[in-house]
Amino acid sequence: MGQEEVIVIKDSLRIYLEKDSDDASMLTMNLKGFLDTYNSADFQREVNKVIESGFIKILFNCSELNYVSSTGIGAFTAFLKTLKQKNGDLVLLYLQPKVFEVFQLLGFSKFFNISSNLEEARKSLSGKKEEISKSVFPKIFKCPICKKNLKAVKSGRFRCSECKTILNVDEEGRVYFG
Repeated sequence: MGQEEVIVIKDSLRIYLEKDSDDASMLTMNLKGFLDTYNSADFQREVNKVIESGFIKILFNCSELNYVSSTGIGAFTAFLKTLKQKNGDLVLLYLQPKVFEVFQLLGFSKFFNISSNLEEARKSLSGKKEEISKSVFPKIFKCPICKKNLKAVKSGRFRCSECKTILNVDEEGRVYFG
């Protein structure tokens, strides 16, 4: 990864930008704070500047994104539409359980490429999905609710042995509720 730049939005969200050393069109945006109605317009403006500057493969690292409102999800939806028009894509990486739950409740968890594995996320953005599906199973993942390590040998529905949450693992190894 290359140099890091910081964008501060209304003291509620920090974005740490990391340029990819291997792919000039890929950028990692590490989000720290929260995304809501108050700051989403500024967030959209900053990310759109990034897209306009030529980055069409964006990895949003959400490990420190503590909250996202429906307005924030709307911003991600707008980015996805813009990027798809430019033959690009985005991946949401390391969503916290409460943030993932908002995506799930609003029905967006299947709409976005959500990953809990950096290597898989980067391969997905690089257009190497074939490699992912061949190497995904057996998949070890953490239950998004109780954090217990679970193993899926194939795609399908599973029940967490600890908290009994019903989970679905798709062919590409993405984990969803239900």
